[in-house]
This record gives sequence, C-alpha cells and structure tokens, in this order.
Amino acid sequence: MRILTPPFALLALITLCLGNAPVFAENPDPHAAHHAQTSIDWPGVYYGFTPCADCKGVKTSLALNSNGSYILMTQNVGKSDREFVEKGKFTWHEDTKTIILTPRNSPNSRHYLVGEDTLTQLDSNGNPITGKNADGYILRRNEQTQPQAAHPGH
Repeated sequence: MRILTPPFALLALITLCLGNAPVFAENPDPHAAHHAQTSIDWPGVYYGFTPCADCKGVKTSLALNSNGSYILMTQNVGKSDREFVEKGKFTWHEDTKTIILTPRNSPNSRHYLVGEDTLTQLDSNGNPITGKNADGYILRRNEQTQPQAAHPGH
C-alpha cells in the first residue's frame, strides 16, 4: 500500500473530485476525425521521480483537470523538504499529441507528450529529452481503484 504525504493526498482528492466530470460531448458525426484529446483517457494525477542535476531527484505530481487547469507539485529530494506548487492552464496541440502547461505566475511553460496513462516531459522547445536519463522523465497516471463489494451478511 502506498502512503501519500498530506499535500499529495489532497491533490489526489481534488483531482478525483474535479476529474470525473464529462470532458466532451459525444460527436454525432461518425466520420469526424479521431483526436488524442478525446480518445485518450487523460484527466487524472500523474506521478514520477524525475532526474535532477543537483539533488537525488524531483518528486513530481501533476494533476490534469478536464476543465483545462492543472496543479503541479514538485520537491527536490535530498536538497529541500519544501514542496513547490504551481497552478495554471494547459493547451492541447493535436498534431503533436502534446500539452503545454502555462503557469499563472511565470512565463516559463512546460511541454509534455501525452500517452495512454503517461505524460513524458519534453524540453523547453517541445522536443524529447535525450541521453542516459531520458526514460526518467515519464510520469505515470495513478490508477483509481474501485471500492470492494460488500460481503453478504456483513
């Protein structure tokens, strides 16, 4: 069983509450284009432990909400116990299957490639990160578990 620290548990709870709303109306045209934004089940909380040049790694939690908002929480493990929280909006780029996070209080955007239950961090130009740590930039979506059925007679 995985124990979440209070801020990460709160983030998961917020996302579960906001992320279950319907995202898009069904397209009545059966010949309409098949888009990643509507075909991939992307809302949710993504976790990872990304590489860091001057610490053990960056504990990362990214919540994508169906309304186009996000919350990003990071902690530089081995350097600081402080958790950094970033909030903002994200936009889709269908041709590249990427999203760009735009924070409320900063001009620095972040790029991610959207996959099935994964987000892969890209460099500041939207290109894949290469090198020996390239696989370390993948965030994985937290699986939501269904409540167990009650046992008869209990």
